[in-house]
Amino acid sequence: MDGLTASEKRQIESAVAYYQSKHNLFETFAKSVVLAIEQHSELPKYTHFLKHRTKDPDHLRHKLNRKVLDGKKHGKTLSFDESNLFQKINDLAGVRLIHLHTEQMKYIHSHLMEVISELQYKLMEAPTANCWDLEYEKLFKDIGIATKSRESMYTTVHYVVEANQRTKITCEIQVRTLMDEVWGEVSHRVNYPDESSSEICKDQLKILARLTTGCTRLVDSIFKSHKV
Repeated sequence: MDGLTASEKRQIESAVAYYQSKHNLFETFAKSVVLAIEQHSELPKYTHFLKHRTKDPDHLRHKLNRKVLDGKKHGKTLSFDESNLFQKINDLAGVRLIHLHTEQMKYIHSHLMEVISELQYKLMEAPTANCWDLEYEKLFKDIGIATKSRESMYTTVHYVVEANQRTKITCEIQVRTLMDEVWGEVSHRVNYPDESSSEICKDQLKILARLTTGCTRLVDSIFKSHKV
């Protein structure tokens, strides 16, 4: 990537190779998180489906390149190697829990925290809800989840946990509604790992975010009326 020195490129390649040598640890950890959720006494009631993944080495390479270049733009020197890669990059393993409507989130959050405590995972940071809708922002805050907004209108709750084992690795747990998953999958195909250069495409993704949030509201309403 233009802008990187030969030394920086070698360091990034070494970091990627190190990740590949430990890939089995991340795969095993992600699967163990999925299993813990599946075997919990309550969580499966609120889970539409679960999936896990480990980061593609090419995507990791691109991410490290971008971070080093962004650091340079702001006068910072960033480096990644065996001593810090797994601490600085927290999404090398990922688990996604998809649910149907937002009222389920308060139960999912409570039970996920039970799983994290029982298995003695270290919570690397407070759970965060990426949310642009003010009403849903209030819902997340009411159950004790901090919120932040992204210009892309991305909507997902993030938990980052560290494995209770000798090699310290992390897994990012993402929780989102089925409708938000539609936006996420489309955005991932056209806007990741490189952001789309098309302003029209970016506008369309924001329109899709509004539509999927509208659909989530409708699903919420259906389940509320079903209870009456």
